[in-house]
Amino acid sequence: MSQPRRRRINVRMPAIGGQGAVTAAHIMATAADYAGYYAVSNPFFGAEKRMAPAESYVRIGIEPIYDRGEVVYPDVIMVFHAQVVTMGKSYTMPFYSGIKRNGLIIVNSEEDLLSEEDHKYLASLGVKVFNFPATKFALEIAGTELATNMAMLGAFFGATQIVGTDAVEEGIKARFLKRFVASGGTASLDSAIERKFKKKLELIEKNINTAKASYEVGQEWAKDQGLTPWLPKPRETAKV
Repeated sequence: MSQPRRRRINVRMPAIGGQGAVTAAHIMATAADYAGYYAVSNPFFGAEKRMAPAESYVRIGIEPIYDRGEVVYPDVIMVFHAQVVTMGKSYTMPFYSGIKRNGLIIVNSEEDLLSEEDHKYLASLGVKVFNFPATKFALEIAGTELATNMAMLGAFFGATQIVGTDAVEEGIKARFLKRFVASGGTASLDSAIERKFKKKLELIEKNINTAKASYEVGQEWAKDQGLTPWLPKPRETAKV
């Protein structure tokens, strides 16, 4: 399938409080940066409580990015919870408002939550909808729904094919190991901290496994859709 030549991807993540969309956005930007792209992320939320609407935004490109704030015209929308669609828990209504032509919507659901009217409108724009049971993946692989954000992250990178699983893994490690790396390693830690460190490593491994499994599903979906990588590979000299 022919796709427009992009130089940047703008991502909007409508979610509800407690799902880790802020963390997912940070890891996404870090993974993209590791792969050689320019990337920025930022969150937006009103009431800081579980189940309240929350959003995060990520911009990834092959050129420096200077703008911040809300992503009004996203290339990709990642819907972390069904209530974003079914109950309107989104700061933008409808949740797909502003989606660009030939864009992508990833919905954390096994069922099709969109109406016939929604599908008709999105089809007119050439927008693909990828229903992916991220929470189910998180429970099966990591044993906790708290890894839903890792499943969504993997599905995004698998579907867009802009980075490999190595970059995703590095992004996750950078996010969760920061405190412990600064301490100089387990050799200098007391037993209590060392136990906590080992527990953290187990958590990281589960998150990585969830992201990688989801990446494979997203990659296969993109192949079935005839999609090609969404961004050109960054030049080695781009950031020098």
